[in-house]
Amino acid sequence: MDHQAVLAVDIGGTKIAAGLVGPDGVVRGHAETATPATEPLIGEALRTLLTSVTAGVRPSAVGLASAGPLDLRRGTVSPVNIPAWRDFPLVELAAAIVPGVPVTLVGDGIAAAVGEHWLGAGRGSASMLGIVVSTGIGGGLVLNGVPYPGPSGNAGHLGHTVVDPAGPSCTCGAAGCVEAHASGPSMVRWARRHGWTGTDARRLAADAGHGDPIALAAFDQGTQALARGIVAAATLCDLDRVVIGGGVSAAGPLLFTPLRRHVERFSTLGFVRRLTVEPAALGRQSGLLGAARSAMLADPAPGRPITA
Repeated sequence: MDHQAVLAVDIGGTKIAAGLVGPDGVVRGHAETATPATEPLIGEALRTLLTSVTAGVRPSAVGLASAGPLDLRRGTVSPVNIPAWRDFPLVELAAAIVPGVPVTLVGDGIAAAVGEHWLGAGRGSASMLGIVVSTGIGGGLVLNGVPYPGPSGNAGHLGHTVVDPAGPSCTCGAAGCVEAHASGPSMVRWARRHGWTGTDARRLAADAGHGDPIALAAFDQGTQALARGIVAAATLCDLDRVVIGGGVSAAGPLLFTPLRRHVERFSTLGFVRRLTVEPAALGRQSGLLGAARSAMLADPAPGRPITA
């Protein structure tokens, strides 16, 4: 591994993944661990993981992708789906584990979008929205070919866009968010309220694939909410592509067929109708690659709030 390798880390509610990424986008030394339930254990798990991945290698930089919200100025994260972390000093911890190199922090949604725009289904798009549909719903924007995390690092949070003010409560404290309708657990809860007896999103997709009417209806109502959020974002940001990854996207046509139909139905303006919706191409590595690419693109000027 040459000295240009970036240590990339992708932190989610169920797993923490890390790897060394070269300028060619190849991930080497990939490793991951389950996300522990308590803050001290998460910190120790991260330390053990990064130490093992970087054994004998000094990376040129560290790129961190984490569920948010983030506080870039302080280098802290408070992921909605990781209750054990509130104002957790993630940048400080990474800088202590890998001292002497710049550390770049980005949201997991923007990381996935950057990865797909760099090497995946977003290549060649002018302005795109990357979406991760899983336990939660994350989002990230690439506008005019440039990642746009926003001043606080939280731009693109599509999952917490309200599409139904009278809808179900969301983990963020609002009601009727896209995530409250269209995440895997949210669709499962909707289906169970309507008589379905399964327990998880994988089973829901399997039953929908076999024609179960309640499971199919769960995907339909979930994709309606997701489509409303997508069309609103496309109208606001003049997008030409949406790329969707995450565990729920593995449902394939069960998700994308009704989603594309609803996006077309809700797209009333001509410039929005050019929007295409595509499945992510990089799978579980989109976040790692986006974290690495974000570190590669980071401005090394002093005072940059996303570096340590």
